Amino acid sequence: MTVIIGISGTRRSMEFPQNIFEDRATVNDTYVKAVAKAGGAPIILPVTETGYAKEIVAHIDGLILTGGDDISPFLYGEEPLARLSGTLPDRDLYEMELLKETLAQNKPVLAICRGVQLMNVAFGGSLYQDISYAPGIERQHLQHTDPAFPIHSVTTKENSELRAIFGEKTMVNSLHHQVIKKVAATFHATAWASDGVIEGLEREGDLFVVGVQWHPEIMVKQDDEMCALFETFIQKVEMNDSTANEF
Repeated sequence: MTVIIGISGTRRSMEFPQNIFEDRATVNDTYVKAVAKAGGAPIILPVTETGYAKEIVAHIDGLILTGGDDISPFLYGEEPLARLSGTLPDRDLYEMELLKETLAQNKPVLAICRGVQLMNVAFGGSLYQDISYAPGIERQHLQHTDPAFPIHSVTTKENSELRAIFGEKTMVNSLHHQVIKKVAATFHATAWASDGVIEGLEREGDLFVVGVQWHPEIMVKQDDEMCALFETFIQKVEMNDSTANEF
């Protein structure tokens, strides 16, 4: 049976913090195509009341947390700074509940860009509200080049899921202006840009819970390595004991 992958949606069509795409309404389609290409059945999950999360998660086999708006700094004990972009607090709260319920039901998670930041915050980590507030940043992390192509390198941690998929180094695109500051308990940074920005996060334990700061779904057409990330995620979902659900 084909596994069903829930893809977190948003109340907006815009998926990125800067107006860098002419057609923003089709951004979610890149996630859909990447999942389908890897062999999963994709379903976009709209933002709704948190009380529905348990039932929704019961009908999917794995979850992808997608990119989009900034995360409210109130969730990690800070007030908004000058360079914070727009936030959607209801999306934050709903996706945090969706994530926690997915883990409670022992189902794999792949978190992308905003998704990895939200995953970190959901379990007690924090963010730099804008990359300019982080010390020592040198690389271009909000690229002007077509995002189907990479802009900087990433080094992975030995014995990590990301090392198994990408090897020691890979090239990635970059479309973010917030970065991880403090890593949440039970999570480990497993990939870094050369200027020290955390590019990968993994949760302790056997369940596949992996986040990346870049946008692999946009690179899938150009890069077989990015296809391998989604293929590995689908394989982990298929191997998981909780994949006998029907939507």
